[in-house]
Amino acid sequence: MTAKANRRPAKTGAETAAAPKLLSGGNPQIAKGYGDAPVQAYIAAMPGWKSAVGRRLDAIIVQAVPGVQKAVKWNSPFYGKEGEGWFVSFHVFTRYIKVAFFRGASLDPVPPGASKQKDVRYLDIHEDDTLDEAQFADWVKQASRLPGEKM
Repeated sequence: MTAKANRRPAKTGAETAAAPKLLSGGNPQIAKGYGDAPVQAYIAAMPGWKSAVGRRLDAIIVQAVPGVQKAVKWNSPFYGKEGEGWFVSFHVFTRYIKVAFFRGASLDPVPPGASKQKDVRYLDIHEDDTLDEAQFADWVKQASRLPGEKM
């Protein structure tokens, strides 16, 4: 046998790329980026049941706000409208996903999670929770019509 015959085939970029690092609480470390690709990379890297919920949240947001702008900033997906700012984001924690509505205090009804910031409200989603998709979509639509956080 020749030395050449014993060599393994070269690995492709997909095989050599390291899986994203999971930070405290299992939050994926994804490089800051704008557009759908970094958001999808974040969602794919969400551990366990959280990835399926992340895909559903993303789909509801896209359906509720056609043309929504996306980005990953501070290791979280952000959604906004061009020239109007970010209106919603979510973040992975050990036992739940925290959805942040940046002007949540102005939504009707107000999302249940209070914040130290007077305008922000949260929705925490745990593994065994049933997401009220109609309510979530309504909050997203309402939030998209309010002034957002600076893009």
